[in-house]
Amino acid sequence: MKKTTSTLLAFSTALLTMVSCNQTTKDTDGNVQDSTLLSDTVGAIAVNPLSHAKEFPGASLTMSSLTSEKVGTDSARITVKYKVTNFNLTEQTDHEHHMANSAEGQHIHFILNNEPYEALYKPEHTKVVPINSEHHLMSFLSRSFHESIKTADAHKVVKFKVNADGKIEEMPAPTQPALFYSRPKGEYKSDDTKTVLLDFFVTNTTLGASENKVMAQINGQEFTLDQWVPYEIINLPMGENIIKLSLVDKDGNALTGDNVSIERKITLTN
Repeated sequence: MKKTTSTLLAFSTALLTMVSCNQTTKDTDGNVQDSTLLSDTVGAIAVNPLSHAKEFPGASLTMSSLTSEKVGTDSARITVKYKVTNFNLTEQTDHEHHMANSAEGQHIHFILNNEPYEALYKPEHTKVVPINSEHHLMSFLSRSFHESIKTADAHKVVKFKVNADGKIEEMPAPTQPALFYSRPKGEYKSDDTKTVLLDFFVTNTTLGASENKVMAQINGQEFTLDQWVPYEIINLPMGENIIKLSLVDKDGNALTGDNVSIERKITLTN
């Protein structure tokens, strides 16, 4: 199993030039830090950190209400209403990244129980869930090409229970480190297969060389990510690809708890 590590990079024009020229990354002592760019891995899957695209100072997402009503004998319909400020849903995001982009523009990623997200282009959503069930709901603002806005104000995470009457009971906010999977997702075709966005949202923790990290397993190849930034995946093969993201400690040991490890399958076609 091949291991690679992406470490702290200065997000500048120099960085972008370095990546595009397929050069190696070195630390202050001259040691290679990102072996995904070594010549002996040309053609292999690589994961490279990217600079954030357009920033949105002051962008915020709040939850105006979370309500539910019982439907049938064993289900409830939950309704979430949001308030979005300093961010325009359905607007296209200016960016230079060449990857899948939503034609419908900027949106909210609605992630219930770390299942694949639903893209919301209006600040309201309904979902049917079983009664007597507990749920984690992560919501965050997303650029049109699905990169999350990684700020405290641009996301909201809640934990709640739907009781036997179909009513919502709020639960204490989670305090343990958690990882929410966002991209990649679904099927990629044609030019969108060349560069695939890897993006996730972490809460109650920070990432760093001497802190917690995200372990990405892509078709059995491991990448240790110690920056909370968007990443690009290149050289994915056509067909089915398996991606697993896990929170690990500074020594690479898996963390335990809710929402610390998620596996997905995506498909690339010509």
